[in-house]
Amino acid sequence: MKRLVVRAVLFVLLASVWGCSRPPRWEGDTRVIVLGIDGMDYRIVEELFAEGRLPNLRALAEEGAFKHLWSSVPPQSPVAWSNFITGRDPGGHGIFDFIHRDPATYLPYLSTSETIPPRRTIRLGRYIIPLSSARVELKREGRAFWEYLDDDGIPAVVFKIPSNYPPVEAGAGSLSGMGTPDLQGSYGIYQYYASDPAHIPEDYSGARFHLVEIVDEAVEGVVEGPVNTYLEDAPIMTVPFTAWLDPENLTARIDVQGREIILDQGQWSEWVVFSFRPAALLPAVRGIGRFYLQEVHPGFRLYLTPINVDPARPALPIDYPRGWARSLADEVGYFYTQGMAEDTKAFTNATFTLEEFVAQIDMVLEENNRVYRHLLDNFERGFLFFYFSTLDLGSHALWHLRDPNHPIHDPEESARHGDLLARLYDQMDEAVGRALEHVDENTTLIVMSDHGFGPFYRNFHLNQWLLDNGYLRLRRGARTGTLDDIDWSRTRAYGLGLNALYVNTRGREGRGIVSPGAERESLIRELAERLEALQYPSTGESVVLRAHRREEVYDGPRVSRAPDLMVAYDVGWRVSYESALGEVTGELFTLNLERWSGDHCGATEIVPGVVLSNRPIHHPQPHLYDLAPTILAEFGLAAPEDMIGINLFDPAAEEWEQIRALPYF
Repeated sequence: MKRLVVRAVLFVLLASVWGCSRPPRWEGDTRVIVLGIDGMDYRIVEELFAEGRLPNLRALAEEGAFKHLWSSVPPQSPVAWSNFITGRDPGGHGIFDFIHRDPATYLPYLSTSETIPPRRTIRLGRYIIPLSSARVELKREGRAFWEYLDDDGIPAVVFKIPSNYPPVEAGAGSLSGMGTPDLQGSYGIYQYYASDPAHIPEDYSGARFHLVEIVDEAVEGVVEGPVNTYLEDAPIMTVPFTAWLDPENLTARIDVQGREIILDQGQWSEWVVFSFRPAALLPAVRGIGRFYLQEVHPGFRLYLTPINVDPARPALPIDYPRGWARSLADEVGYFYTQGMAEDTKAFTNATFTLEEFVAQIDMVLEENNRVYRHLLDNFERGFLFFYFSTLDLGSHALWHLRDPNHPIHDPEESARHGDLLARLYDQMDEAVGRALEHVDENTTLIVMSDHGFGPFYRNFHLNQWLLDNGYLRLRRGARTGTLDDIDWSRTRAYGLGLNALYVNTRGREGRGIVSPGAERESLIRELAERLEALQYPSTGESVVLRAHRREEVYDGPRVSRAPDLMVAYDVGWRVSYESALGEVTGELFTLNLERWSGDHCGATEIVPGVVLSNRPIHHPQPHLYDLAPTILAEFGLAAPEDMIGINLFDPAAEEWEQIRALPYF
């Protein structure tokens, strides 16, 4: 009896604590829908308005507002979306670039998340047994605005917002977006099987190529999955498959793990589940992929998407609450879970033709729209965010078709295909139209982008410029090299990341030589002045529009972690891929001859995004970080003190511009 009484008392106490920790039940009927259309450009929208296109966006603009939206510094997606999520700039949330570096070792790493292996393991022969769990850590700091909604019991659904992997533990349902890896831990590695070596390029990235043989009208291959962390040397786990070919009917049957998939040449499969088993007694790791049968005869070519995390049984933390991805897949079917689904690498590697790439974009968009319609139809109250990646990745890859000044522009190709980018804008307009059908007197609709777009004509090799001007030194005898070839004992500055320049500061960098006081300040001023004065020799055009000192553009407790200078490139320019990884190439300027022909990693003022709403926006120059406090205000919540943005719907917002004017605006 005493034990029963004690248990009863404990149950009451725990229930009361649990009840106190639960957010209060929200009884309101306010609805806020935000459509995040990555890369939608203000000037292109204006241009298409003038052509009589985008009727739904035009109707929204006429009802409420249409303004350019200032992006982050720099206007890179993980930085920009972190501004939106937290209502702060990088000084507050700590994301400054796609690429950060460890100052002790100078080694680069992806900025938004980190996978931390188990702290304790034991060895049993060739097996490595974890005694604690691995975990994935979100590196963005500061609370997401929907966490404040959750505190007040306001339901929030957040679909694929970038810079949120793993998703914060708040809301009624969320799925992580850009930054979510495939099952191999990358931003997206596709697999390609070809019988002719001519289809396997010597220089490529983002792919695993397999040279196969056709024997008795059959091809044997393996699907590569994640590494097996239970074994020493962590070998890649594989699943075998056989493709049986019918050259006469241009058809193939793919047999994989007891499943038969019949495809015609030029046909996509549905999602296929792959089970990778690390050991006989251990559970399988499941992933999903789609085959595209490119050629059956006379050669064989088969494309396989990156192996995505299976939403029905996620091996990685992609959703909150756990199980939400599975419930969504049960309702609408399988979908891409990888952060960037449109396979630009397959296009830039020439694995896809232009037509095949556009077809894959359409396939991704159709799948997204299926989820979008489901979430809209079931949205009753609270907050809904939905993300579209189509315009961003489409603009990166298709810009040269609409820009006659681009080095790879082909007038015949452009005339044959028309303005494919404008067609993608039309499809985004249709998505806005679907949202408008769900708007009533209690609903606020906001359409926004994280940045706009511009051309990418030329590469600037920042580290080569630093070498040429005596700021960076290589080891004796080297004229080119990687980070390993830099002589840090004589190097005063180096570039690493898409916009970042660091001073090799004593006491901060592992082998720093520049004093952290007056010497550092003098060097930063000198670098900024010389970069801003830099001109392309043959035309005299500016290369760097601005070189921002971090203290000028950032505010908050993480400013000291920021690069010393943020290099903001002028129209048509961008840092080279090599310099972004710390390399020195021997060349200072090179033409961009890649299909990745559009970009936004330059100066903030040359790539404005958009914000449209069915309510008037009173601030003349809205910023990304204004949207978080604006959304909170729609639910009657005050913005927390660490948010630097304001409520754009407040008529008093017109008076704020003089208070917070920044030098680069």
